[in-house]
Amino acid sequence: MPGNGSARLVTDPDVIASYAHDEAQWAPYGTPAALVRAGSARDVARVVEVCARLGVPVVPRGAGTGLSGGANALDGCVLLSLEAMDGILEIDPVERLAVVQPGVVNDDLRRACAEHGLWYPPDPASSPWSTIGGNVATNAGGVCCVKYGVTRDYVLALEAVVGRGETVRLGRRTAKGVVGYDLCGLLVGSEGTLGVVTEITVRLRGARAPERTVVGYFDTLRDAGAAVASVTAAGVVPSALELVDRHCLQAVDQWRNMGLSADANVLLLGRSDAPGEAGEAEADTMVRCFEEAGATWSARSADETEAEALFAARRLAYPALERLGPVLTEDVCVPRALVPEMLARIERAGAEHDTHIANIAHAGDGNLHPLIIAPAGDDAARVRAQRAFDRIVDDAIALGGTVTGEHGVGLLKRRGLHAELDPAVVALHRAVKNALDPAGIFNPGKVFGPPT
Repeated sequence: MPGNGSARLVTDPDVIASYAHDEAQWAPYGTPAALVRAGSARDVARVVEVCARLGVPVVPRGAGTGLSGGANALDGCVLLSLEAMDGILEIDPVERLAVVQPGVVNDDLRRACAEHGLWYPPDPASSPWSTIGGNVATNAGGVCCVKYGVTRDYVLALEAVVGRGETVRLGRRTAKGVVGYDLCGLLVGSEGTLGVVTEITVRLRGARAPERTVVGYFDTLRDAGAAVASVTAAGVVPSALELVDRHCLQAVDQWRNMGLSADANVLLLGRSDAPGEAGEAEADTMVRCFEEAGATWSARSADETEAEALFAARRLAYPALERLGPVLTEDVCVPRALVPEMLARIERAGAEHDTHIANIAHAGDGNLHPLIIAPAGDDAARVRAQRAFDRIVDDAIALGGTVTGEHGVGLLKRRGLHAELDPAVVALHRAVKNALDPAGIFNPGKVFGPPT
């Protein structure tokens, strides 16, 4: 099947089964016909060409760290793994860009850029494992996106296989360019439904100044949310503003014995990387906002090791909770001024549906990640958890928010997408899908549901 012999066709059912789904709890998945581990763009083009001719669905995947079912297999599909396409092809310190293949792990790119005094900002919590291709597929964000933006803000150009196997280059390497529609931006966040990305050119920034860390302890989620709204109203744009509740801190403590859950019900972590006096002023303002919102304790951290440990706990929260049982992860985003109200509604959803909900959040940009927990094997608890999930989605839309800030729609958020978007807008999306995927083979059924 492949064009240059670098791809591997896998038919061993046990190996295929290990690739059949991502990390989305309770998202359905089917039985693939085969797995292809592509080694080049030519391999990808050949797979797409054959599948388009035969009408076989193609489901692209990277590391499988997604949380919405976007990489889940369909019955009879070809799973197209891009993990072996993991080369960093170029880092240009003058133009401040890097060219990478989709299988490059996020943290590996960040380390390589740091060797040149450069920085790639998008940093999802999965950055030690997730790939740049997967980040592009979902337009991933992360801790620092409150100030520096999400993946789309850094993608300059893409190579992708579209249609019936055509390889195209979209975007440009220049700082500016307005020729034609922004088809490059269109593919970012398309979750593999418009084509298969085989090369990515990303914008880089210079290494940033050391950050100042502010820590606040709060008794309630609403008080912590009020502090977030206060920081926003004060005009501070922190380089990070993260929320972690007691349930998450306890899970991290049980796993890694970090001793974080003794002093607070909710932990709020703020950072400023503004240089000089501006950074000092931002940190002082965050402390004041925390205190005025009802923090039981708030201070600037003078211990960089301690500060890094707190942010490490934030990243460990999801895997720590996952060790305790199935976790259904939410990804709603609301206007920052409404973070307190949305947090209160999440608490009500948990109470009304008798469901345990832990909370982490990129609170600075209103992107909340309620972690809905149900004991393994408890079908009634699972039903209640799914109802709480739907309630949170509906509440986010009612507050003028969105059903997904960075995880993607995949399979879990299709109902929410249709609740959020006007039917005429959905029709526009379907028209774009039909234009770029005339054979209807790219990740069918994801995002918008079955084709009409």
